Amino acid sequence: MLSRVADSIYWMNRQIERAENVARATETTLDLALEGTVDPGRLWNALICAFGDQAGFAARHGAADQSRVFEFLAFDAGNPNSIDRCLQAARENARTIRDLISSAMWEEINKCYLMVRAAAEAHDRGGNQREFLDEVKRASQLITGVTDATMSHGEAWHFARMGRLVERADKTSRVLDVEHFFGPVAVDGRDAVQWSAVLESASALEMYRKQYGAVSRRNVAEFLVLDRHFPRAMHFCLIKGEESLLAVTGGIKGSYSTPAEQRLGRLRAELDYAHIDEILAGAGGLHDWIDGFQTDLNATSDAIHATFFATPPGG
Repeated sequence: MLSRVADSIYWMNRQIERAENVARATETTLDLALEGTVDPGRLWNALICAFGDQAGFAARHGAADQSRVFEFLAFDAGNPNSIDRCLQAARENARTIRDLISSAMWEEINKCYLMVRAAAEAHDRGGNQREFLDEVKRASQLITGVTDATMSHGEAWHFARMGRLVERADKTSRVLDVEHFFGPVAVDGRDAVQWSAVLESASALEMYRKQYGAVSRRNVAEFLVLDRHFPRAMHFCLIKGEESLLAVTGGIKGSYSTPAEQRLGRLRAELDYAHIDEILAGAGGLHDWIDGFQTDLNATSDAIHATFFATPPGG
């Protein structure tokens, strides 16, 4: 497979997954705003900080409030991580590999792109925020389902899945780290409300309750970091992402022949043997551990790029 084609399908899936995660976290923040348990300014600022976009947001919009943050995350043409920009880029990547993906995939990606474009060009862009975010989530999940159902599970599909899972692991870690940006929480019941919101942001509340029951910080962190079976848990994403990577390279788990296999295998192995109590009690606690995880995941993404997508000198 040409590196350009692999690059397009990998990033097309990362961009669709990113748009869905932004929509889900924004919708959960709308719910928390209605609860009134967190100061609105701090609440919306925490969402921006969790995505690492505080500098770009402050330069373009100033202080965080609901309408400004929604505009920035949904439609801002100057924000490369806005839902609109992500889906524009995903649609352009899909266009360049039109002969590789199924007609059903192309149709659903186009529908999603046109829906977001229509909302972005509407006079009242912030009109029904919740309905818009629901549409983005449904469209993204539909594209994922159509991809799995209509595309041969060969090399291209494995690049698609790898892109989706790397992006998902990153976004789950960012949602989990939102605690750091909320600041100290009083023990008056708000803690459970906020950790429930974290679970909702990862569509994880129902599966968490089946496994743990009551919501607690320790168990939420354990579920979203270390669970091997929940599809939005960071460990699950690394396990399945490595399976796709090895399917592409023909490698064997536990050894490596490329920088991508080394980086992803090492990060997956770290979570294989991690214990949540050690993570929470480590220097800097959960926030510093997540910082380290995101650094390692970025290095893994760079290694995937260097292994498969970078054009060789003179190439």
